[in-house]
Amino acid sequence: MYGFGLNFQTIHQRGRILRLHTDHYGNTDNGRTHAPVPFFVSSNGYGIFINSARYLDVYAGSAVRKDSKNPPKIQDRNTDKNWSARPYSDAVEILIPANGVEFYVFSGPGPLEVVRRFNLFNGGGCLPPRWGLGFTQRVERLYNAEQVKNEAQAFADQHFPLDFIGLEPGWQSKSYPCTFEWDNTRFPNPALLVKELGQMGVRLNLWTNPYVSPEASIYPKIAPFTGSHSVWVGAVPDLLKPEARDILFSKFKKDHIDIGISGYKIDEVDGGDSYLWPDVATFPSGISAEQMRQTYGVLMQKYSTELFHQKNSRTYGLIRASNAGGVSFPYVIYNDNYSHQDFITGLINSGFSGVLWTPEVRASKTSEEWLRRMQTVCFSPMAMINAWASATKPWSFPDVADKVKEVALLRMQMMPYWYSEFAKYHFEGTPPFRAMNLETGFFIENKTEKTNSNLEENPYEEAVSKEIKDQYMAGEYLLVAPFFTGQTSRKVVLPKGKWFDFYTGKFAGDGEVITVGSNLGNIPVYVKDGGIIPMMPPLLHAPKAGEKVDLEIRYYGQKNAKYQLYDDDGESYNYEKGEYSWREVTVEKQADGKYFGKISAPAAGKPNTIGKVSWSFMTKDN
Repeated sequence: MYGFGLNFQTIHQRGRILRLHTDHYGNTDNGRTHAPVPFFVSSNGYGIFINSARYLDVYAGSAVRKDSKNPPKIQDRNTDKNWSARPYSDAVEILIPANGVEFYVFSGPGPLEVVRRFNLFNGGGCLPPRWGLGFTQRVERLYNAEQVKNEAQAFADQHFPLDFIGLEPGWQSKSYPCTFEWDNTRFPNPALLVKELGQMGVRLNLWTNPYVSPEASIYPKIAPFTGSHSVWVGAVPDLLKPEARDILFSKFKKDHIDIGISGYKIDEVDGGDSYLWPDVATFPSGISAEQMRQTYGVLMQKYSTELFHQKNSRTYGLIRASNAGGVSFPYVIYNDNYSHQDFITGLINSGFSGVLWTPEVRASKTSEEWLRRMQTVCFSPMAMINAWASATKPWSFPDVADKVKEVALLRMQMMPYWYSEFAKYHFEGTPPFRAMNLETGFFIENKTEKTNSNLEENPYEEAVSKEIKDQYMAGEYLLVAPFFTGQTSRKVVLPKGKWFDFYTGKFAGDGEVITVGSNLGNIPVYVKDGGIIPMMPPLLHAPKAGEKVDLEIRYYGQKNAKYQLYDDDGESYNYEKGEYSWREVTVEKQADGKYFGKISAPAAGKPNTIGKVSWSFMTKDN
């Protein structure tokens, strides 16, 4: 079983007891997490969604029923060396403290189809603007306007990609709680700053939390529509009251979005029992404090996204909490933890629950750690440095600065691939980043294998009995296996089918466990046989709406293949009106043994941002 929310320690959930409860990061997977989504997936090809915003107690194969159809064997501890205090259970039981709750069963036939249907049921995945898939730098919390402009200029001087800058709490006149108003000493003319950054090809994103300072200009108006308890002495808007929403988000629109702010980082909507409202709190709408806590992150996403939708301008931002129903909103979850390993487990688990997660980079003790983290974040939903406390730059470690730039530019080169994979998330429900457990061929049938270190290991056992927490799928074709600081080698479990090295095209293996040595310059990436990866030139900013870019289409492997390449204007919501196109890319082996590629013509009247097309056939003899 997989799912039950955004877990950071475990992939397999069988045998676990959880309380699904919105909260910030904890060091145990007990159900208290940023996205306690009440949905689980079985490897048998079904999924269950419980449509409840209550705290749910989950017993996932942990309690044995007397009426079980598959009872465990009775054991005698005195004589049985294999006696277990946790006998096998075939029951998944969930205690829901509410009446009339709906639950939905999603069929397969496989786990990936289950997840797709769950995502589509919740509106389909978000489709970010192209610039959202570029590179972002969040600056130190008390930066002023000149320092922000200098930051953007430094990126340009270093020829380092940058699509948006994030301002941390110091942009506001007061924060924790918030006024949502610009500090006029640090930012005397925010509209001019937005304009000047825009001329440099850089957008601006604002940190905030939703708790209203008594010194905010909107406080007297919004106070009657807030909860009974405060957060940091700030009022908590009841987002189910139209009056509260109108007051809060009208402020966002007038002071931020109308001057060109591109998005938000919405903090502190996840948890912390010592400072968030307690479960005894009341709200004017009559909703319980418990339900408000479970849904507050989703509501903030929903109503902030609507502001950008009204402007017909897509956004992409950060959030600290989500839940079922948040699939379609253009937000990526982050937290205060900083374990690289946990970040990868979170990225893997995000694909089971309809959320996105970023393994953001903040600071590092060594240049190796800095590079390893940067490599990972460039193969994630948001390529971001969060320098709010450290003021670090991508080039802060000179000995690996070239390698850091290389992987950031690779991120930009791969934008056509990332963009198409997010389009599949939206239209088909396929998570762009997901666990190996959702990959066809992962539970391979053969029980023999070979490695380049001559170890006798069984990939089937690796896949079934062990949690694979350090490798994941990125899009349709890529398997990413990051290194962590200090590792000199690592194992990679390759699903059944031929796989090829992303950088060289060399054959890597087929349904086997391989051991790869550390290469500081590259993060290990493998391409499925028949993989087609569309790439563009390494631009420093994402293409503008309607801008044409040349494509290099890379093909890996040996078998004939097809790929659906998505295109639209990259910025507006016009795709909802049908203003988008899918172009089919095909590669076929000819009679003479050579490969031939072609791309379908753009449909009449549909967007076409593709310039010249070149082909790179990466196939190497195996």
